[in-house]
Amino acid sequence: MHSSVESSSDAPGLDLDRALPLRRLVYLDEGDEVTIGSPETDTYAVFPADGAGLVRLLADGATPREAAERYRQAHGESVDIADLVEVLADLGLLRPAGEAAGTPAAGTAPVRWQRLGRAVFSRPALIGYALLTALAAAEMIRVPALVPSADKLFFSPSYTLVVLLLFFGQAPLLALHEAFHALAGRRLGLRSKLSIGRRLVYLVLETSLDGLVSVPRRKRYLPILAGMLADVLAIAVLTLTADVLRGTDAGAARLCLAVAYATVLRLVWQAFFYLRTDLYVLLCTALGCVDLHAAASDVLRNAARRITGRPPTDLSVHHPVDRRVARWYAWLMLTGYAFTLTVFAGVVVPTAYRLLRDMWLRLTGEASLAGRLDSLLLMLLSLAQTGVVVVVALRERRAARAI
Repeated sequence: MHSSVESSSDAPGLDLDRALPLRRLVYLDEGDEVTIGSPETDTYAVFPADGAGLVRLLADGATPREAAERYRQAHGESVDIADLVEVLADLGLLRPAGEAAGTPAAGTAPVRWQRLGRAVFSRPALIGYALLTALAAAEMIRVPALVPSADKLFFSPSYTLVVLLLFFGQAPLLALHEAFHALAGRRLGLRSKLSIGRRLVYLVLETSLDGLVSVPRRKRYLPILAGMLADVLAIAVLTLTADVLRGTDAGAARLCLAVAYATVLRLVWQAFFYLRTDLYVLLCTALGCVDLHAAASDVLRNAARRITGRPPTDLSVHHPVDRRVARWYAWLMLTGYAFTLTVFAGVVVPTAYRLLRDMWLRLTGEASLAGRLDSLLLMLLSLAQTGVVVVVALRERRAARAI
């Protein structure tokens, strides 16, 4: 924020003696840094404390020249006020000419579903969730057959049916996961956006809560953990439903247990610390990190470079908090890789082996026509899924190059 450029610097269209038409701003003071943004545009940025003070002066009605002079008197050096105004304009924090104060930015709408969000995460609701989860856990202890396990996935002799029902069974649960994130944020008046992303070879739904940075840290934890709460509740409901159906509809009970196990795997996925999962976001929020993943990756990269004798990567480009935390989080990332390999060896490999072996036997043996068609259709579905992942990866690469 500090600069040797004088406060009298001119910029096209900037009147240094006229107060800026700033939108309604929110501030979150976190020591040496302050997050500033506007709920009207849902854009936020982190400013140094002295820069945030300058923004406050402008928001209180001081002209750019007055604010720059008061900054010079307080800090003993000048500031490039025109550069600050340009940053505020780029963030959309300046109202266009003729727009009334408090008017939402073009393309934005009032935050909906706030009342529903408050109801879903009210104290009675949370107590109910805890009781439901405890009841499901107790029932698993009483009936060991309800405990999630890999063999629950094969609830039908038709593997195509297994894959399709698990896919369509997980789709609403994925939507529920993201809806819980969104509702937990919307109860705080925060907008949310849903998008499709990719983590390695996995397609994922992602809920963006940009305004979360503008609320106190203690209020961020529930929106971050809300998706995992939805997963736990889904497992509990599916398990209890399977328990009820065991004596009347064994097929439906097996389907419920299969979907529950697939949901357990999604919860396990949160512990893959080398990915930006909900647990990663939770840790970054609790520790005040900016981009811990990048810093930890460079720490691991430097460890490899030391072994090979190559010069290390410069860690000074990372935020000081990220550098400090990355010293131990880098090894947690390695633990995440090891955990992934364990899950791969213990779940993915045996499941894939069973599928491939049975498909081969059906295609080369004396299986029925229905069995052969089932195997061929499963192969086509697998290829289609791989194709979708490739398309998303190429789209992300093109978007990255365009930046």
